[in-house]
Amino acid sequence: MMNSADCALCAGDGGEILFRTDKYRVVLVDDNQYPGFCRVVWHEHVKEMTDLSAADRDVFMQAVWRVEQVLRAVMQPEKINLACFGNMTPHLHWHVIPRYLDDVHFPQPVWGTLQQTTPAVALATRHALLPTLRAALLRA
Repeated sequence: MMNSADCALCAGDGGEILFRTDKYRVVLVDDNQYPGFCRVVWHEHVKEMTDLSAADRDVFMQAVWRVEQVLRAVMQPEKINLACFGNMTPHLHWHVIPRYLDDVHFPQPVWGTLQQTTPAVALATRHALLPTLRAALLRA
């Protein structure tokens, strides 16, 4: 069982911090194939949603939904994937991932087998939206 001293999300931010409250942070994951990939990370080292109080669960999920909403508006993906696994890092966090018909894994999960090569122009266009995404998440 991992304790907080060994936890990557306790020891580090988990990405570029875009927004922080006293309970959670929203970070941008450095993933060249998935510009806009965000995580919403609970600060306290807990493993499961039911480790949180009902009020904290509501706060956390509202943050996940706001991130999803902003990603949809700015990045214009085909789909948003939400994932809360914690198998490798048992620290409560949600992945909020914009997906596109031409992304390298579509229609498989982003951790699955590569399916295709994303056109460079599509990736460049998505990367160019990151400053707008950063600003929009701060406003949200």
